[in-house]
Parts: sequence; structure tokens; C-alpha cells
Amino acid sequence: MRENSRGESAGGSGMLSKRSCGVLLHPTSLPGEGGIGSFGEEAYRFVDLLATMGMTYWQVLPLTPPACGNSPYSAFSAFAGNPLLIDRQQICSENASAAGFSGKEAIHSGTVDFERVAKSKLKWLEREGTAFLANDAAPGKQDFWDFCNQTPWLHRYALFMALKRRYKGRCWDTWPASYALLTPEKYEKASVDLGQEIGVQKYLQWQFFRQWQKLRSYAAGKGIAVIGDIPIFVGYDSADVWGNRELFLLDAKGKPTVVAGVPPDYFSETGQLWGNPLYNWETMEQAGFDWWITRFRFMFEQFDIVRVDHFRGFEAAWHVPVSETTAINGTWVSAPGVKLFDAVEAALGTMPIIAEDLGVITPEVEALRDRYDFPGMKIVQFAFDSGPTNPYLPHNFPRNCVVYAGTHDNDTTAGWYEALSTQQREVVDLYVGGGDDGVGGIEAIVLRSVATTAIIPFQDLLRLGSEARMNIPGTAFGNWGWRFDWEMIPEELGSRVRSLLECFGRL
Repeated sequence: MRENSRGESAGGSGMLSKRSCGVLLHPTSLPGEGGIGSFGEEAYRFVDLLATMGMTYWQVLPLTPPACGNSPYSAFSAFAGNPLLIDRQQICSENASAAGFSGKEAIHSGTVDFERVAKSKLKWLEREGTAFLANDAAPGKQDFWDFCNQTPWLHRYALFMALKRRYKGRCWDTWPASYALLTPEKYEKASVDLGQEIGVQKYLQWQFFRQWQKLRSYAAGKGIAVIGDIPIFVGYDSADVWGNRELFLLDAKGKPTVVAGVPPDYFSETGQLWGNPLYNWETMEQAGFDWWITRFRFMFEQFDIVRVDHFRGFEAAWHVPVSETTAINGTWVSAPGVKLFDAVEAALGTMPIIAEDLGVITPEVEALRDRYDFPGMKIVQFAFDSGPTNPYLPHNFPRNCVVYAGTHDNDTTAGWYEALSTQQREVVDLYVGGGDDGVGGIEAIVLRSVATTAIIPFQDLLRLGSEARMNIPGTAFGNWGWRFDWEMIPEELGSRVRSLLECFGRL
């Protein structure tokens, strides 16, 4: 186990090195007003439930503002927060002059109607932001200015979003060239011209991060650490690419020459064509990997532990020509993973990171992961298709890993089990020792495994079927919308789960 200059293990203050358990639930899936989960009272109630169950971790998906298909893995910024998660009740309680809002959106439909929510909630939040900026005596005004002055990425992001609004939400590469390919002179002019809209965007980010830190502090007081998620790639239509074109493989007009994806895999016979721009690693290295150091530093200011999505992309990434319509005809291109993580570690110290090492994993990827003692991931739903040597079977696990029945990209365990053939179910039942619906058996082998850390999707604790699935990889729309209701929670859930964690040494 590597140690940092303070003598701490790679887990960082014991995190990820003690036998423990957590729950995977994105905040949008919480109940509450406004048609979407938020950082409001329902989030605090959920933290209380985690503490009752004896959990150590709450894992969330990226909290960034979603772009294409409402996916948190395709965002308008790698740094900003999703304003739809802001709790309006807190704003009202802090500001007596805040406008009321309709209770009609409180009707729970079981899924998020992102278009409806955005239209209603953003309108309200932007109105409050305008009023806040106009009132010199508004509560929290100095804290707001301090946030603006201490957040280096904020102004560029706010300008980007203000320009998107001016140009009706169009992708930045369709804006007039003087704004799409921004010069320092135009940057200053646009900052003046769009001052009001920029201020509102900064207000939204201020409210987001102050509410998130308050919730995270409450969780810490209950003994709950938060696991965040950092996608390796960023969206093309983002402030990151628009404002840092030299860091990406783009042509002179700002168009991608190659895009990211993965070759054919478990999820798709034609691979997954994500379409994200790829990094110009040579330029990044010449700059001392400053962009990545800033990004990781900010992530560790927001979370206790960070799951790095598509970790293998730091060793080599699948480059697909922009003209291709599938991800089949791509090429693996090396990335400077060791140089990057050495630079980040030198700047930030040892990092509590979970490496998402799924997909086409080579010895080189494993060596990169193990060099820093990052625990990898084991997905039990992948375990039953290739005999007893399958690395996802619990008897083959190393201790330094994080085990999941499934992730946000998998079906719920109940839905997965239901879709198995009779023969496949017999194999699963034989391994887990039988079971009524398969879910309890999978839950038990996850918890009893030697993996130091176990994470259970909340849907599995509730024994929900495919109707509660969060995402189907390779499909652009219709995902990310599932929400639960407190009526789904069995009264004995807290005590039942706590007994299991105690039994398997994970309290």
C-alpha cells in the first residue's frame, strides 16, 4: 500500500480500507417537490435512513448540469453543479421576500419529466437570482461574492451558459464565429454585455454548492462519507471544450477529428459511440496537467471519495473517426496515465479513488490501477457466463476492490434475474445457495464477499424490477428519470439491512 507524505494509506484516512458498505442513489431519484429530487429535507431523511441501516457511504452519479439526453455523464461543465438539484424551500426559508412556487409539481409520477421540471424550476430560480443581485442587502451577499472570487472556473462557465441562452440553447459551434472561437477581446466584451445573465448563472452555482456542502456536512455528522463520480471525458457542448479548445483534438474550426467510445462489449455488438472529444495529451502534459489537477482538486473538495469512470481511458482510449456511425472501427491510442497521476498525486497527495475498470481491460490498465492501489470494481451480474474462473465471481475477488450487484448501467437485480433463462437461474441459485427471487441471494454474496467495500443500488434494497432501472447504455433518451417514494420503503428496512451488515462485518 502506497503512503503519502502524511503516512496515510492510499485509502486516505482509512477510507476504502475498512470493511464497509454503501448505497448507490443519485439525488434526482429522491422524492420531494418540483418533480425531481433535490438537496432538500428528503435528502436529509435519506441520510438518516443510511445511518439507521449502518451504511458508511452514499454514492452518487455526477452532479454536473446534464446536457444531451439528460445524462449526468454528458454535461455542460465538468465543474458546475446541476441547478435542478437546488432546494427551493431553503431559499424561501432564508429569504422572506422569495417568491412562492406552485405545489402542482409536487405530484409524484415515479419519473422525472426533465423538460417540464427545467422549464418551471429554472424560471423560478432565475427570477430569484435576478432579485438577489438587485438587492444589496440580500442575505448572504458577501458569501456570494466570496464564492465568485474563489471559484476560478465560474466566470467562464457562466458566460458560456449566458451565450447558450442568447443563442436558444444551440451548440457553441453553431454560434457566430466571434463567440464560438472566442478571443480575449470578445471575452471581455461579452462579459460586459451579458453581465446580468452571467450574474444569475453564478447565483445558481452559489446556491447549489452551499446547499450541497450543508448536506454533505450533515451526512458526515451521521458517519456517512460521499462517493462522487468523475467521467473521464467531457461533453463537446461544454464550457470546458469551448473555453479550452487547445486541450482537445479539434480542427481549426473547433470540430472534433476523432471522438470517444468503446469497442463492441457486453452492452452492445457495435460498441458504444459516445461522441465526446478526446484529449490532446501532448498539450496537457506541456501544461503540467494543470487542467486535470484543478479538476481533481475540485472533486475532492466536493466528495470524500471519487469513482473515476472509464479508468482504462487513462492508459489508452478508443479513438473513432468522426465520420463513423458506430464504434466498431476505432483504434486504441495510448494515454499518459502514469505521468498524469504522478502529477496529480504530487500536487494533491494520495487520493481516495475507485477505478471503474470494466470493459476491455489489459495488463497495462491493471498495472496503472495497481501502481496507485486504486480499488477496481466487481459487478456480480457479470459473473455467471463463463464458469468458475470468471473474475466477477466473489470467490475470485481480491480484497482491494469494490463489489456491486450492478451499477447505474445495469438492470436492477430483480429485473436481471427475471430475464435469465431457466438454466441460467439454476446456475445462479446453485452459487448463491438458492433464494426466492434471486435478489436476496445476490445481496448476500455481495455482502459476505472478501471485497473491502460493497455498494448496493437502492433499487435492489427495495427489490424493484426493471421499471426502476436508471440507464440503458447505448440509448440516448428515456434514461435517468427513476424516483422512489417513501411509501416504497418497508418499515423494517433499516433494521433488516443493519442486521445483514453486522452479520457480514460491514457496520
